[in-house]
Amino acid sequence: MKKNNVVYLFPGQGAQYQGMALDFFAGIQAVKELFALASEICGRDMEALLRDSDADTLKRTDISQPVITLANLAAAAALAEQGYSPLACAGFSLGEYAALVSAGIISPADCFRLIKARGEAMQKNADRLREAAGGDSAVAPGMAAIVGLAPAQVESLIAEWSAAGLKDLYAANINSPKQLVVSGTAAALTEAETRFKEAGAKRVIRLQVAGPFHSPLLADVAEAFGPVLEAAKFHDPLLPCYSNVTGKRISSGVEAKKLALAQITNPVRWVDELASITADAGSIGGFEACFEVGPGKVLQGLWKDSGSEIPCFSAGTLEDISKIGA
Repeated sequence: MKKNNVVYLFPGQGAQYQGMALDFFAGIQAVKELFALASEICGRDMEALLRDSDADTLKRTDISQPVITLANLAAAAALAEQGYSPLACAGFSLGEYAALVSAGIISPADCFRLIKARGEAMQKNADRLREAAGGDSAVAPGMAAIVGLAPAQVESLIAEWSAAGLKDLYAANINSPKQLVVSGTAAALTEAETRFKEAGAKRVIRLQVAGPFHSPLLADVAEAFGPVLEAAKFHDPLLPCYSNVTGKRISSGVEAKKLALAQITNPVRWVDELASITADAGSIGGFEACFEVGPGKVLQGLWKDSGSEIPCFSAGTLEDISKIGA
């Protein structure tokens, strides 16, 4: 495998775990510099945070967003240390920010500034929604995975039910041909669970997340985040980078900034992104593999579900990277 003939896929929230990226920190100077930069901008000792925090702390969105982004960028730095460079890149939800860095659209410093503000605004939204539900997360807005129905069918059903009066239910993550995640109020999710099962869904799984991400229910997050985003410098991409919102290649820095704001309240069209990457293979020089650059293995499964025969490898730890091509 050629080391410059791969596509980087960066994971999002939910992939975090205690101690991630510390193996990179131990021996790679570029990673130490990333940790120092993130610690300065976020006002936290990121090494200590990753070493000492428990799972409940790390899943807070104001903490998970900076640490996952740091882990993603640390993995990319470790790959660079081994001579790898991406031919193209994409990131799932939060992971899109690491992709923007890899494509040269934003700097690591601006990335951490943006992620800090984004995470804090989303945590504030989650706290507000939980308080409005009387402090009971079980009746607060959230997300659910719909398994066994095609995404197009789910989106069609949501449109039909919405027209008939069911409010506050939205397609949020179009993950694979087999799975779509919806966001909504607790009442909408409860009603939708019954309806999706009647329509043939195998399972409807309520997710343990802080809020109804990638939906209009986060409009206040977009409003709070907008001024911070506007202050950041976005450059034209140096290599192909794909958008969650459109599922297509980002054409310019101006477009990337607009999409970064739209991403908060719009669904992640991951199926379309993977299809665009595959369709563009010839025009971007072809590629032999994808790497999941950061913690977890979720994106490898979604890549396999896309139907591609191109392999996707883990690149979230030093051990993972050492096994690539072995």
